[in-house]
Amino acid sequence: MNSAKISELLKTRPQTTLYWGLYSAFPEQGAKPDLGIAVAKKLAKRAVDRNQLKRMIREVVRVAQARNLNSDVVLKLKKSVGRETRGRLRRKEKEVLRTQIEGLL
Repeated sequence: MNSAKISELLKTRPQTTLYWGLYSAFPEQGAKPDLGIAVAKKLAKRAVDRNQLKRMIREVVRVAQARNLNSDVVLKLKKSVGRETRGRLRRKEKEVLRTQIEGLL
């Protein structure tokens, strides 16, 4: 997904949870659905955590697309992670983030 398409989707009103904003639109006729991920360095300080979140998002969206999710999706992190654990993302918080993504899709 190119930056123009992502910018266009970010102007729409998202579905939200505590941590995530989901921006979606139907793809053009005959095109495969795309995925955009926005995990800001300001919200997830450690690169390891940002990469883990991105991998988790890709996995959850891939499963959802197998179950007939046919739309372009941009997921954006809204709230900083790891506040109680000195900036580190822990298993309990990962599970909360995963369930919120699954609830949006």
